[in-house]
Amino acid sequence: MDMKHPFQFGKDVLTPGIALRIARGQQAGTFAEDTLIKIKKSHADVAEIANGDRVVYGINTGFGPLCTTIISKEQTRKLQENILRSHSVGVGAYVPLEIAQLMLVTKLQALSFGYSGIAPQTLERIKWHLEMGITPMVPTQGSVGASGDLAPLAHLFLPLIGLGKVTYEGKIQDSAEVLAKLGKAPIALGPKEGLALINGTQFILAYAVRGLVRLHNCLELADIIGAMSLEGILGSASPFQEKLHALRPFQGSLHVAHRLRTLLKNSQMVESHENCGRVQDPYSIRCMPQVHGSSRNAWHHLKELVNVELNSVTDNPIVFSSTDTISGGNFHGQPLAMPLDYATLAAAELGNISDRRTYLLLEGDIEGLPKLLMKNTGINSGFMIPQYTSAALVSENKSLCFPASADSIPTSLGQEDHVSMGSISGRKLNQVIDNLENILAVELICAAQAFDYRKPMKSSKILDACHEVIRGRIDHAEEDRIFADDIEKAHDMIVNESIIDAAYQTAQQNNINLKGDLYELFSIS
Repeated sequence: MDMKHPFQFGKDVLTPGIALRIARGQQAGTFAEDTLIKIKKSHADVAEIANGDRVVYGINTGFGPLCTTIISKEQTRKLQENILRSHSVGVGAYVPLEIAQLMLVTKLQALSFGYSGIAPQTLERIKWHLEMGITPMVPTQGSVGASGDLAPLAHLFLPLIGLGKVTYEGKIQDSAEVLAKLGKAPIALGPKEGLALINGTQFILAYAVRGLVRLHNCLELADIIGAMSLEGILGSASPFQEKLHALRPFQGSLHVAHRLRTLLKNSQMVESHENCGRVQDPYSIRCMPQVHGSSRNAWHHLKELVNVELNSVTDNPIVFSSTDTISGGNFHGQPLAMPLDYATLAAAELGNISDRRTYLLLEGDIEGLPKLLMKNTGINSGFMIPQYTSAALVSENKSLCFPASADSIPTSLGQEDHVSMGSISGRKLNQVIDNLENILAVELICAAQAFDYRKPMKSSKILDACHEVIRGRIDHAEEDRIFADDIEKAHDMIVNESIIDAAYQTAQQNNINLKGDLYELFSIS
């Protein structure tokens, strides 16, 4: 863990990369002294309201449609614990541990700005859970994405009061048992604390952060794998010329075109057919800058909005002072729900065009490339069936592209009459990326196979290095085998970024500018 440069919650700017590093225990988090002063002031303001006669939603009233029900001073603490119990109604499988950890990180940031009335000791306990690897178990389903992610956040914070379950030392355990084992008593929530904990968009945001990072990885790989497929069919690099894309300067297209030009520069494979009679390549090859670039533009839009949300206050009511509180709608998930649906479409389209390139590689209409990418077919089916898997995943992704944010079902007896369904948007994006990773894995093994048939010609230094990494794990095939094993290995290489690492390392070693002028725009920070 990086203790020399700890992140200061509520003071430093949180980015997707930093959030992931904290969640994974690679960077420490702390509270600056001036931040603690603001947190304590807000907590004192809430205590003053709770002890006074002014009615303020969520501090001395019930919640949702019970906002007109006045709660006595004696019952305000009980109210905060009850809200965690009553809102813990999630169902379905538990979220991945990294999602729960990201929820803790992003909630710490949102509460540390000093507008929520949370007690410093409550924040310290949340941070303790992160540092100790005591991760709350959070069901996947149950949030409608406004009044925030109520159900998942309630489950996330049950362990603070000794309820719910956690994963600790690799086992799911009752939180009360883990707390007792470690000599920690449940904490007593003060006025508004329960509401501050469950109001917010941290479930949506955690899935958005994870999806943003995973989709970025797929975008980087799609360019590399697509360039290898181009080499396999002896495609043309001419459609990637800078002067062409300058006439239609979408940033995503410009960036992808630069990468493809760089990936194919000085390739003997490209040079070998400069004077062939083929006029143009199919769209899945020729239009990679336009299609991959459009997905990058959608990714960048999501990145911009996630960065805003990571550094926002999203609970309700907002406490500016003991005499100035505003009950608004900062918890509403719509600002993330819509771009998450857009990114889902972008991920699905990246898989769609990848599958078309895989199919193209199998057709056998290109000189020197055997049908189904295997010489002795008939007794062997070659790479016919891996493309079936790719097609099935592409079709499944199409069915997942209906925008969750287009739907709204009133809740809370009509008090919450428009909701975002952003939690579904976030989960669907990651489902589509699950499929996309395997679609790209299928293209990767087919592109590498086609690449072999172009040897002994060399490609660019970068693509040759990437091909070498692939062949270090997956052998060339001239007989049928269990290709599921190859797909799994290819998927592993996609997830662990070994191919991307090889590309950038080779570029750096040979003074090749693979990043281009727009790299920062399309990078994870």
